[in-house]
Amino acid sequence: MPAVSASAPGKVILFGEHAVVYGQPAIAAPVTGVHVKVIVQPNPLQPSGSIEIESPAVNFHATRSELPEQHPLHILFQQIEQTLQISRLPAMKIRINSTLPAGAGMGSSAAVSVAIIRAITRFVGLPVDNEGVNRIAYEVEKAFHGTPSGIDNTVITYQMPIYYVRNQQPQLIHVKEPITLIIANTGEAPSTAEMVAGVRQRWQQYPQRYEKIFRQIGCLVESARQILEQGSWQQLPPLMEENHQLLQQMGVSSPALDELVKSALQCGAYGAKLTGGGGGGNIIALVQPEQADQIARQLLRQGALHTWLTTLRPIQEDK
Repeated sequence: MPAVSASAPGKVILFGEHAVVYGQPAIAAPVTGVHVKVIVQPNPLQPSGSIEIESPAVNFHATRSELPEQHPLHILFQQIEQTLQISRLPAMKIRINSTLPAGAGMGSSAAVSVAIIRAITRFVGLPVDNEGVNRIAYEVEKAFHGTPSGIDNTVITYQMPIYYVRNQQPQLIHVKEPITLIIANTGEAPSTAEMVAGVRQRWQQYPQRYEKIFRQIGCLVESARQILEQGSWQQLPPLMEENHQLLQQMGVSSPALDELVKSALQCGAYGAKLTGGGGGGNIIALVQPEQADQIARQLLRQGALHTWLTTLRPIQEDK
C-alpha cells in the first residue's frame, strides 16, 4: 500500500455559538488558511491492528495499544473499523501536521478527526462519503467535548459555509458577495467542554432566562443568513454586536475577548464578536479587504497573539 494523505480546514462560527446546542440555528464557515494534514503509510513490520501516531506540533507520540479506551483516537479507530465493517485496520503509521491552534475555537479536534478518517479510509481502499465522515467525527467530538453541537465536524467535513441546526442536514449558504474576516486570537486557550458545561449548568439554574437568550440568538442567525445570501453585508455589524452582547449575558465572554472586540472596532473593523466556545480563544472582525492587513497588524500591537484572514466567497468564484 502506498502512503496516502488527506487534509481538513479549520472553521469559525459566524453566528449562533452555544445556542446551537439547544436547537437554535448557527452559521459557520471553513477557514482554509489553516489546516490539518494527515499522512498514513504502511508499517509492514508490525502486526495487523498496530497503529503508531505522531503529532510533532503537540509533541505527541503513541501507539494504539497505549491509548486508554476512552481516548478520542482510540474511539476514532474503533468507529472507522465499525463503519468499514472490518475487524482490524492494517498496520500503519500516522503523522499529523497542523497549522491549526488548539483550544482556539477553530475546530482543531474535528479537523484532526476528519483528516484521519479520510486518510485511513483511502489508505485501505474504502473511502467514506461526507455523511459517513461527519458521523464518525461527531462521535469522536463527544469524547473531546462532552456534548458538542456537531457544527465543527459538519462544516469541516463539507468545507463550505453552512446553516446548521442540530440533528438536521446542513444547508449550504450561497454567499452573494465576498466577505473578509480577520480572526484574532487572545492567547488564552479555554476548554470548550468546560465552557459548554458551564452554559448547561446556568441554563438548568435559570432556564427561562437562557431560553430567551437562545431564541434571540436564533433570530439573529436567521437574519444573518438572509443578509449573506442577499449580499447586503453592511447590515451584518449590528447583528455581530448584538450576538456578542448576548454571549456576554450567557457568561461565555472574557475581558480579553471584550478588549479585542473593542480594539478591532477602534482599528476600523465594521463589526466584531467572539467566535467559538468563548472564555478566551478568538474573535472575528468584519473588514474591508484593502484594510485587512493594516487592521490585523494593529490588533497584534494591541494584544492579539495571532491573526488570520479568511474570505467567504460566492461559489462561482471558486470555479
